Amino acid sequence: MALGVHLVAEAQDAPQRLPVITLQAGMHNISAQLAKTPEQRQIGLMFRKEMASHEGMLFAFEVPATQCFWMKNTLLPLSAAFVADDGTIVNIEDMAPQTEASHCSKKPVRFVLEMNQGWFAKRGLKAGSRLTGPAFSG
Repeated sequence: MALGVHLVAEAQDAPQRLPVITLQAGMHNISAQLAKTPEQRQIGLMFRKEMASHEGMLFAFEVPATQCFWMKNTLLPLSAAFVADDGTIVNIEDMAPQTEASHCSKKPVRFVLEMNQGWFAKRGLKAGSRLTGPAFSG
């Protein structure tokens, strides 16, 4: 029995791998892992030591709400784009690794896209920019 508990604990300390969807930000393609269950969203990008520049994670929620994120057990500096149903970026927040500061959407949203910190800024993307892909209705 103790072995089973150890394996579960070990699995929780490893990055999760989720289905990937392709999103676009203008001419830039994003390979985004899709976190859509409460468990997947809670783990997010925790324990990941590296992430390619075109990779990220899209958090999809059931209904629009003020979404707040923190960086507990997250090793990489990230930028989070809070995204409306039509793919419009509401706001972007830079988040420091392994902190518990709360970073929230400025209005209710159903989507949050986490990328390596600075990814959006380097591509000139900001509030009002639009993402496209199968997740968005616009």
